[in-house]
Amino acid sequence: MSECRTIAIANQKGGVGKTTTAFSLGVALSKEGKNVLLIDADPQGDLTTYMGVYDQDNLPITISTLIERTINDKEVNAEEAILHHNEGVDLIPSNINLSMTEVNLFNAMCRENAMRNSLKELKEKYDYIIIDCMPSLSMITTNALATADEVIIPVQSQYLSAKGMGNLLNTISKVKAYINNDLTVGGILLTLVDRRTNLPKTIKSEIEENYGNIVKIYDTQIPIAIKTAESTSRGKSIFAYDKNSSVALAYSQFAKEVLADERERTKNAPAQNVYCR
Repeated sequence: MSECRTIAIANQKGGVGKTTTAFSLGVALSKEGKNVLLIDADPQGDLTTYMGVYDQDNLPITISTLIERTINDKEVNAEEAILHHNEGVDLIPSNINLSMTEVNLFNAMCRENAMRNSLKELKEKYDYIIIDCMPSLSMITTNALATADEVIIPVQSQYLSAKGMGNLLNTISKVKAYINNDLTVGGILLTLVDRRTNLPKTIKSEIEENYGNIVKIYDTQIPIAIKTAESTSRGKSIFAYDKNSSVALAYSQFAKEVLADERERTKNAPAQNVYCR
């Protein structure tokens, strides 16, 4: 197995397609032969629900459980939290308890690395770990960024969605400087693109003008489609719900772009012993 790579899907603005991107990218990478673990790092548990786990309040072990055990110096077996989805990806679920965990983190030692320490033993078992972050620049989001090797930023092709990019990039920069020196921005992914209007082109041009010199903008764009919304209520990815849809095809292409970036990064990396951090 290749070195495990952890990707955080993050944007402080809600409704930009973070959860859809996390699940769809995970399944698309699985279809490319990769072992993938998804982490729901949002107390709302949208990824958990999307993957067909509806009775969240009665889940015995969640990401919250693992983090609480870590900050209380108790034994952590992260494998106990893993749920297996029939589309070939695994999930560590979340529920509302994560909100209380976030409060407890503020008084914990090494609070920014609690999630990373909770999950470190799993990196030997997966090619990719994908973290679906909550829509805020919170302590849990900081933990996700401290755990990640790279961040993918979904941005809805609307003016207000692109407007807050500076705050997120500033937060990522601070995490990189003070907590996780290996953190990089994988790129910006335009989502919910309505090709019937010229607005997506305008938003992309604006992002390129403001951030294109420091952040990659993916070639793939994810179109808006009713099929995506329908799939979220069925516990299925867009691939299982409508594999020939424009959204499924776009996420397949996006996964190939992510893999191509990884190959390029590996090719250009200095020779060293390969290991999972």
